[in-house]
Amino acid sequence: MAAGSGALDGRVAFVTGAARGQGRAHAVRLASEGADIIAIDVCAPVADSITYPPATSDDLAETVRLVEAAGRKVLAREVDIRDLAAQQQVVADGVEQFGRLDIVVANAGVLSWGRIFEMSPEQWDTVVDVNLNGTWRTLRAAVPAMIEAGNGGSIIIVSSSAGLKATPGNAHYAASKHGLVALTNSLALEVGEYGIRVNSIHPYSIDTPMIEPEAMAEVFSKYPSYLHSFAPMPLHPLGEDGTRGLSAFMTPDEVADVVAWLAGDGSATLSGSQIAVDRGVLKY
Repeated sequence: MAAGSGALDGRVAFVTGAARGQGRAHAVRLASEGADIIAIDVCAPVADSITYPPATSDDLAETVRLVEAAGRKVLAREVDIRDLAAQQQVVADGVEQFGRLDIVVANAGVLSWGRIFEMSPEQWDTVVDVNLNGTWRTLRAAVPAMIEAGNGGSIIIVSSSAGLKATPGNAHYAASKHGLVALTNSLALEVGEYGIRVNSIHPYSIDTPMIEPEAMAEVFSKYPSYLHSFAPMPLHPLGEDGTRGLSAFMTPDEVADVVAWLAGDGSATLSGSQIAVDRGVLKY
């Protein structure tokens, strides 16, 4: 994309968990709209209780390649969102390199499975510390830079459908994602005077490594009643021929469409809102 041709031209976006999945999709989509990108990911195992493969340095390098292929600049660094000092440093370096910070996509998170009364303290603590405490650290690092820049901006906090409803078998994840709703709504009130908007999105069943179908199937086979809390995707168009059918998962690019809209001026009236990205599943 040529410089100056996108809806977000001249803006800078900070995206966490950017090495793959939703984070990569968000970074690349925002770049395609004209934004330069500050991208971070831990690119390493988070804890023994997180059993799906972690993102790698090569994954983050591929995100860099795709952002640059979209014609934008990118600062990428391997950072754990639980490390506040490291996030503050990358934000400072990004502002020094790009001159401003306008958009934050607080996307990084982890998931594991287990019943509340059976999981280990480490399992509980890891999910809550990454998803909730780590997101707070992202906001703590980024918001002062946005206020100082004086350009207003948009913060998109990636929660989950589990942040809006009960999900048996992963209550620690649901608790962390419900907590992000409180962060979203309180922060929206606190930073509105600076022209900064804050909204949360709530995706459902996105095709990323976090889904871990085998682990889900094991939980549902042990506790079949839990399945009723996870509705299947509704009928929707598939393919260029317009046929319809059931899809087990949505794509990260579909979520990125919503993120790009929230990052831009077309959503200027929204702040403190929870946006379900679920094809209506939460209405079942």
